[in-house]
Amino acid sequence: MTTGATGPHEHFGSGLPAPERTLALGRDGAAVPADTPPGRMWIRLYREGRPDGSADTPARAREAVAAGGGRMAWIALTDPGRDQLKDLAHAFGLPPLALEDAVVAHQRPKAELYRDVLFTVLRPAGYDEEAEAVRVGEVHVFAGADFVVTIAHTEQLDLDALRGRLEDRPRLLARGPLAVLYSVLDHVVDAYAPTVAALQDDIDDVEGEVFAGARGSSRRTYRLAREVILLQRAVDPLGGVLEELMAPLRSPGEHRDGGPGPHGDAADRERLYGHLRDIADHQAAVRERVDALGQLLQNIMAVNGTLVGQAQNEAMKKVSSWGGILVVPTLIASVYGMNIPPSPGFGWTFSWPLTLALMGLSSLGLYLVFRRNGWL
Repeated sequence: MTTGATGPHEHFGSGLPAPERTLALGRDGAAVPADTPPGRMWIRLYREGRPDGSADTPARAREAVAAGGGRMAWIALTDPGRDQLKDLAHAFGLPPLALEDAVVAHQRPKAELYRDVLFTVLRPAGYDEEAEAVRVGEVHVFAGADFVVTIAHTEQLDLDALRGRLEDRPRLLARGPLAVLYSVLDHVVDAYAPTVAALQDDIDDVEGEVFAGARGSSRRTYRLAREVILLQRAVDPLGGVLEELMAPLRSPGEHRDGGPGPHGDAADRERLYGHLRDIADHQAAVRERVDALGQLLQNIMAVNGTLVGQAQNEAMKKVSSWGGILVVPTLIASVYGMNIPPSPGFGWTFSWPLTLALMGLSSLGLYLVFRRNGWL
């Protein structure tokens, strides 16, 4: 797991866009905004997995948690502003470098440990069937010993609905901030399945168009290939993230120096590990399906190129055949186009009818030959 030594009181970002953002949006589109408006935020407090009030600000949430009693704070934000994140950093000691990424987003899935805070980036995805486009969002999760912060830059994750489901399972929520992180991860991975299924339907459709010779199928195939690549960028790195998250639960004390741990005993740790292993199985299945779709699209593009080449060869056969048919009468007619009349027989009465008959018979003969060989 990547670790960082950044402290909570260091400079909040450099003002420069992250490399991932520049690669995703280009040099002009990756400029970091000077200011961002505040987003929606709610703060809930929990004790032993059950709701125990709320707080108006991160500072009050920090006070409530610090008062003891086994409380945990869950702070959820959607498209937050810089001031909101600065308040969070001050109250909970969040890593400033990671918070700068949380403002502008466009990070690859990863898990990083900053002293006692685990920072995780996830990329939920959905499929716009009308536009035939994969919509990839971003979710950042900061997990500490007694708090968890979820930041959503997406419409694919409903944090209110997720909170409701977790509150219906107090035994799971009682396992602490990591339970929230794993639940978010579970929701993100499960949402990949309908995205892949919808994408599969469009790929099956374009495959039929290619074999039917429909116009525009090449452009559509290429566009779908780009969407599959976009989905791969969201799904593939999750395998490493899950492995990093499972390692401390599989072998406690050997892999993580600091950072949050699951609340409860060894049995609770084993349950969380089993939950993560199930998520990892789902992620592996989704990754295999997405990779298969990418390979299928490559095959479709190769077949489409072959079919286009065959169509061009058929057209060239027809053009060449008609050219061969016309070349003999053209050659005969060119004799009569010379300034010096050919001799002998040029003035013969039957020379003209015989010449026309020869031209017609030669053309008919060549036509029948080409037709028998399948060129016409």
